[in-house]
Amino acid sequence: MANSNILRFATAGSVDDGKSSLIGRLLYDSKSILEDQMLAIEQASRQRGGGGLELALLTDGLRAEREQNITIDVAYRYFATAKRKFIIADTPGHLQYTRNMVTGASTADLSVILIDARKGVLDQSKRHAAISALLGIRHLVVAVNKMDLVLFRETAFCEIVREFGGFVKKLGVPNVTFIPISALFGDNVVDRSVSTPWYDGPTLLEFLEQVDASRPQSENLRLPVQYVVRSHQDYRGFAGRLESGTVQVGDTVQVASSGLQAIVQTIHVSGVESREASSGQAVTISLDREIDVSRGDLFHFPNESPLQGNRVEAVLCWMYEQPLEVGKRYVVLHGTRRVPAVVERIVHRVDIDTLSEVDASSLKLNEIGRVVLRTSSPLAFDRYAEAPGTGSFVLVDIASHATVAGGMLQGLAAPSTDELTAVGRSFWLAGFEQEATQIADDLRRNGHPVVLVPSTDKASREELAHWIPRLTSQGINVVVSSPGPALPGSIPLYRDTHPQPASVLAAILAMLS
Repeated sequence: MANSNILRFATAGSVDDGKSSLIGRLLYDSKSILEDQMLAIEQASRQRGGGGLELALLTDGLRAEREQNITIDVAYRYFATAKRKFIIADTPGHLQYTRNMVTGASTADLSVILIDARKGVLDQSKRHAAISALLGIRHLVVAVNKMDLVLFRETAFCEIVREFGGFVKKLGVPNVTFIPISALFGDNVVDRSVSTPWYDGPTLLEFLEQVDASRPQSENLRLPVQYVVRSHQDYRGFAGRLESGTVQVGDTVQVASSGLQAIVQTIHVSGVESREASSGQAVTISLDREIDVSRGDLFHFPNESPLQGNRVEAVLCWMYEQPLEVGKRYVVLHGTRRVPAVVERIVHRVDIDTLSEVDASSLKLNEIGRVVLRTSSPLAFDRYAEAPGTGSFVLVDIASHATVAGGMLQGLAAPSTDELTAVGRSFWLAGFEQEATQIADDLRRNGHPVVLVPSTDKASREELAHWIPRLTSQGINVVVSSPGPALPGSIPLYRDTHPQPASVLAAILAMLS
């Protein structure tokens, strides 16, 4: 389970809005800077010839960052107060480093968007807010910085609240808080400012200490297999990070790709034997029988199946200098799997200024768009909004091996024109009278049009022989549940060869993929 006493947040916004200075001020005023760090910052500040302590140097650690007085890489800092522990990701504001902002915000519970009170709302401020919303962050803190340079005028603050508040409302972020601050002098960062008597809200640290920014978390079991452990010839364990849910010894688990089931015999959490494991833990499980499982497979409970398909819709944040090419081969890194894929088409590009959906033939560096991906083998996944761990992926260029995009899975893609005109198939299930309805529902959930003829149906074999070809010719699959022999042209699936309903489903999905 996620620790609610730890808050992960990212600072974001346009260049020179004061993100690094704000983090330095938080660390300084909360007395979280070690003595040797303070001496190093004092020395560096004197060398730069500044008039005082440059707190931004606490996070701008690269030489190029200090020379240019900008943030390039993502810097992580840790501090704690009596009420809470914090992990901060200081992300860059420059347009060309937006991809680093995506990296820093991808694991954050909350984003602090800084806006320069003099400059107002800029495109990069909007872009970072939009990316935060796409990443599923439900809390935004808009820190209106450099209020000292506008003489702490309430009108300047209210104008930004009006403009940016209208923008983030379109993003659908449920919780947005505006705080007027001066990172340079510490106003409303840790201590309340006497210069803003018109502001009666919390200081930034007070808000961060109290906010409940935990994300809704799926309770469905999702255990991607990272490694198969063979410590000795009589032991075969499956190791991975439990992305969601809880598993106990004695639970029946299912392999998404094959539908095979087995009972959990032992569980080890971080090398120590345990009766159960929960979300976020590194676990190794062993099963009561030998089944084919390898790296990239996904364990789940039989009644909590993920989506599965080789045509999916996803939102991409493009991070590469060379634009996206429709039809070009890439590699999808999803969980512990590597799957070749092509971008079949771009559904739309998101215009950051207006949040409108516009037609596009490619995506350029830092652009965001919705695409249809076709993978060489089916992905087992959840929608990103429901389960980020199994709903996110990375896209890699197959030639250069460069990471070109971060992706958020939105669901199965609608059938293409070719699929709509494809011929359906007929499956004859014998011995699955009780499970046929669930099998048909699972097939529909995986994007396949299905008509079920249950065992209670009184249609004669002659009527079925007449109607099945008409349905399959329209691309509709037919599932017949009947104890009798299969009709010619139907694919028979019997209980004696497929003892578990899940293996029947897996077999049908394999034939339809």
